[in-house]
Amino acid sequence: MNRFDFNGVFTYDLANNHQGDLEHALNIINAVGEVNRQAAVRGALKFQFRQLDTFIHPDYKQRKDVKHIPRFMETALTKQQYATLTKAVIKNGMHTMATPFDEESVDLILNLDIEIIKVASCSATDRPLLERITQVNKPVIVSTAGLSLDKIDRLVSFLESKNMQFALMHCVAIYPTPNDKLGLNQINVLKERFPHVPIGFSTHEEPDNYSSIQIAYAKGATLFERHVGMETEKHQLNSYSSRPEQIARWIDAYKQAVAACGGEHRIPASPDEIASLRSLMRGVFVRAQIKKGDKLNRDKVYFAMPLHDRQLPSGDWFDGIAADRDYAPNEPVNEAVANLPLPAEEIIYHILLQVKGMLNNARIHIGKETSVELSHHYGLERFREFGAVIMNCINRKYCKKLVIQLPRQKHPYHFHKRKEETFQLLYGDLEVELDGKRIKPQVGDTILVRPGEWHKFHTLDGAIFEEVSTTHFDNDSFYEDERIARLAREARKTVITVWKVIEKKTI
Repeated sequence: MNRFDFNGVFTYDLANNHQGDLEHALNIINAVGEVNRQAAVRGALKFQFRQLDTFIHPDYKQRKDVKHIPRFMETALTKQQYATLTKAVIKNGMHTMATPFDEESVDLILNLDIEIIKVASCSATDRPLLERITQVNKPVIVSTAGLSLDKIDRLVSFLESKNMQFALMHCVAIYPTPNDKLGLNQINVLKERFPHVPIGFSTHEEPDNYSSIQIAYAKGATLFERHVGMETEKHQLNSYSSRPEQIARWIDAYKQAVAACGGEHRIPASPDEIASLRSLMRGVFVRAQIKKGDKLNRDKVYFAMPLHDRQLPSGDWFDGIAADRDYAPNEPVNEAVANLPLPAEEIIYHILLQVKGMLNNARIHIGKETSVELSHHYGLERFREFGAVIMNCINRKYCKKLVIQLPRQKHPYHFHKRKEETFQLLYGDLEVELDGKRIKPQVGDTILVRPGEWHKFHTLDGAIFEEVSTTHFDNDSFYEDERIARLAREARKTVITVWKVIEKKTI
């Protein structure tokens, strides 16, 4: 089965709003399909299937005093009618989706070749139904209303054990849901607990509430669901379902949130923003006559506004920059001095800042006295191309390290004669070449490297992995590249006490 992309899917839940009327159902599908086309989003029209002959106990089918049963009985559609509706959904360019409430309804989903299965919150602990769904080769979306975290943990573990493609939806089963019951912070809870599972928001608030989808998107929800329907003289609509024009405004509110939130990764500031900030910044000026090559120590410069074009801002100055030319008193220092080679301590400082940021993102905490090595096989100035940061945690009969690679870093081919090691990827992406075989582990995967096995590794967006091994020996790394092999260990390693370098440095 090809991987289904859950992100950006808008589910329109028809539920029983077809009122058991085929023509009314087709009108809703066509109207929602037009809204979906105009909005240019990925839509999915969802049915709800119950095989009423077996779903409802025989003694209760005619009862009018039991909640839901009269509505289910009065709004039933035939299999052929659902086949007609399914074709209409496809004709309108939307994905087909259905919620089965019993095992027989899963068979109907297969018979109609519906693409996606939705599990309702009330069925999220229904083991017999879930077992049947996992036998079907289809992507699954599960709502989580009313479930404790323990039950969601069990649900996720069960679906993962069956190798299912699935997403979770934060949901509140109050119809309609008031603002103080929406619980949108639970989207954060689910995203942090299940970082590799798409998380969405299935909504039951009043149809004219458009702020909730904006907040949900900002919280990290990436798929959304809304009940849909239409009112006619014959058919009423409930208080939590949206008419087509309300769906259009709902999607528009989402798009406004997307525009307001911007990208997931930090991008460079715009020229207008930079110009605005520079107008408020101070520049670096010399106090007295300076000769080319002189060190611009703190007592030889001062900081004042306005910041001139091509002048060094105060934020880019550090003690000991060399003057690029002769300067007269009160002249602005040229920004070109910042392009001169940085001293080693500045390079290390910026490397450690980036490493600390990665550890923060990965929620990995390191003690302030941790011993750290910067492996720079071709020199510190080429560290961002070749190398790794190695944090030494334990080295006894057993050894534990954290290995951190910055984006696009490579570590060259080498082997160990005495040490056996196991890598476990904790964060990011990694590709390991082991005796000529390429391995791309997922987060949590382990790779065993035996003594004598050649191995190298690299990352695209950055990686943190744990190395657990037998005792580490400093003279036990043998490199393919003779240039590295000829170097003394101290020439390709910089050992530091990690965070003290950052804490002693001013901003």
